[in-house]
Amino acid sequence: MNSSLEPLRQSRDWVERFVVELDVCPFARRELERDSIRYVPVDATDVEHLLLILFEECRHLDASPGTETTLLVLIAGAEDFEHYLDCLDLGEALLEQQGYEGVYQLASFHPDYVFDGAEADDPANYTNRAPWPMLHLLREASIERALAHFPRPERIPERNVAVMRKLGIEALTARLDDLKRS
Repeated sequence: MNSSLEPLRQSRDWVERFVVELDVCPFARRELERDSIRYVPVDATDVEHLLLILFEECRHLDASPGTETTLLVLIAGAEDFEHYLDCLDLGEALLEQQGYEGVYQLASFHPDYVFDGAEADDPANYTNRAPWPMLHLLREASIERALAHFPRPERIPERNVAVMRKLGIEALTARLDDLKRS
């Protein structure tokens, strides 16, 4: 298994040098600068353990208003994209089961992310590709507040797809590979 520090550093670099630099999430810069993003390594080999950590992170966010969001960095056990999607589904079901639906939501990132119906080599997939599989736990109230003050938020995904396609698959692959090597 990888040392958990390296995946966390690479994940933080990805937020800074990919998500923020390319403005994939127009709200990420503020949280990065405030240091309000929590990075938690999780060995997801045992899915039950992953779900326990996800639940614990919900409770951490409940008790820690200074932490805006948590990135669960899956350092082992979620390399296969289909298995990862199964973990994501179980995580979403857990949020609902534990009464967190409408409080928190999960965003998903994976090195092999492919949108349903998309080709694997479509640069648009890079809006959800990261150096490590991740479950991103977000506060829904924060999302709603941010979107209420953002002009035409429905255009964010369209803009991201256009940026990814303009950059192209080779440049995006190199950028992600560089983050894994640095």
